[in-house]
Amino acid sequence: MINNTGEYFQDKYRVKTTRLSHWDYASEGLYYVTICTKDRICCLCNIKDDRVYLSEIGKIVHEEWLETPIIRPDVLLDDFIIMPNHVHGIIKLPKNNDFDTQKRRDAQRRVSTREFGPLQPKSLSAIINNFKGSVKRKCNQNDLAFFTWQSRYYEHIIRDEDDLAHIKKYIANNPIKWSEDRNNPININV
Repeated sequence: MINNTGEYFQDKYRVKTTRLSHWDYASEGLYYVTICTKDRICCLCNIKDDRVYLSEIGKIVHEEWLETPIIRPDVLLDDFIIMPNHVHGIIKLPKNNDFDTQKRRDAQRRVSTREFGPLQPKSLSAIINNFKGSVKRKCNQNDLAFFTWQSRYYEHIIRDEDDLAHIKKYIANNPIKWSEDRNNPININV
């Protein structure tokens, strides 16, 4: 249902996607992602003296992040950091990610020829959803069922070596700059 105040789906306001409509998110490349906890609740770690001290949930997040290339051997992980209410990481998807050239060209022309559902296997979305789901399952198994993720995540396609260097520096300095971070609850709504 659509009304004059915005788009609605099942009586809930629906935010338009930030994904590039012409980009195939299963294609080769480096992707920078940020995944937040629901309502940005700080439950993954504490930061003291610019160092990260993982909580029980944070330890599960750490384990499951490192499991990603074991579950999906063609995926590589680069720098990452677990913060109190979010995770930053760099994911590399390989060349020839099991999709033929014709399907890639069709995706670039915004023509869908895929025969599977909205989540492409081996796509960035599938990887993130798998990670988030595995963390939630482990939390449920360890009496941490209250934990949940925000429904979406932020991604950025890394364009070149300068972009990569800037993101790696940002990830490394994130604990040091936590007091200034926009995801820090003391800075929200400021």
